[in-house]
Amino acid sequence: MKVVFMGTPDFAVPTLRQLIKYHDVVAVYTQPDRPAGRGNKILFSPIKALAIEAGIEVLQPETFQKKDVRDYLTSLGADIFVVAAYGLILRKAVLSIPRLGCVNVHGSLLPKYRGASPIHAAIQNGDTTTGITIMYMDTGIDTGDMILKREIAIDSDERIQSLHDKMAVLGGECLIDALAQIESGASVRTPQDDSLSTYAPMIKKADGLIDWKWSTIEIINLTRAFDPWPGPYTIYNGHVLKIWRVEETEVEDINTKELLPGTVVLANPVQGLVVQTGSGLAKIVEIQAPNGKRMTATEFLRGREIKTGEMLG
Repeated sequence: MKVVFMGTPDFAVPTLRQLIKYHDVVAVYTQPDRPAGRGNKILFSPIKALAIEAGIEVLQPETFQKKDVRDYLTSLGADIFVVAAYGLILRKAVLSIPRLGCVNVHGSLLPKYRGASPIHAAIQNGDTTTGITIMYMDTGIDTGDMILKREIAIDSDERIQSLHDKMAVLGGECLIDALAQIESGASVRTPQDDSLSTYAPMIKKADGLIDWKWSTIEIINLTRAFDPWPGPYTIYNGHVLKIWRVEETEVEDINTKELLPGTVVLANPVQGLVVQTGSGLAKIVEIQAPNGKRMTATEFLRGREIKTGEMLG
């Protein structure tokens, strides 16, 4: 089939690779180049880099509201549009262009976790499974009819990057299977049950703040979901400490019921750093000071002092 692909970040790369292998990708749409990093250098999106490597035309409109932009998109004569983490909302005027419609590669088992951050949400909520849904797009946010779904397990200590990478590969594989069904006329449209839907909004930097009143497992899941970005953190003496890894622990002869969440229970280079949570105790395994590097809590405490009884957060 003739395909127009729309995507931007790393998650979309395996899908585009699969499309290039099996279909005729007539153009790639991706977000406009923007400055990034400390030097504000202009960097190509991962999708733009791949498209250039493959010799595919790249287009980067800020919007599809202009008629000439839509007219050019129409002139490409694609049978179908494929979208994977593009970053622009497509309106009806765009969705109605291809004869076979627009399909989206979504990183959850819809209708659970519609929205911008479904993979993060699955880890933060402690789910043991998630998956990919290939769906027809409509004017809602991830509300269209489903074509196929495929499940993947979430390991108990899995962090966002490893799950993201697995799901990116799975997304490409699922997309090719779905396109084969569509091309043969065998695809079945399954409406979503809106009553079962949940929403995963775009993540903000402030979402990484640890609330020590949460249970220890909720704090662990936050660190798994937000490493490396936006980075789980707490406040100590007015400074931000990144808390990269946490595990459940117990300490003899300490009555945790009398301690406020966030209280430092232990802090020394031998036993490490242990903090009271809403459900018990959390041992901080990996930490980072402002302008410092990631290190174990025991390494951190060899050069810095945190006192027992002090508060985090």
